[in-house]
Amino acid sequence: MPNDAYSPKVNDYVRWKDHEGWVYFKDSEYITIETKTFPKDDANINACPIHQNNRVLVLCYHQSWNELEYVTSRKSRHEQVQNHLEEKKEQMV
Repeated sequence: MPNDAYSPKVNDYVRWKDHEGWVYFKDSEYITIETKTFPKDDANINACPIHQNNRVLVLCYHQSWNELEYVTSRKSRHEQVQNHLEEKKEQMV
């Protein structure tokens, strides 16, 4: 359900229209919502090794923030990776 008082923050998980994902970037004018990630191929990793994944980002302008539905938050965008690695370690024991 949309919330007129909600102000999105980076690392919030939100729903907007037919999209849902993590707020990846915030500016006073817009946010980007990360809806999908997928691994880069070796050539792209060599060209830009800072990021290991490609991202699909949806742009949501400030005028539409009242249409956002807040779902949850995470401490950092690395939290999912850390949790996934911990699960792998537990499976190996």
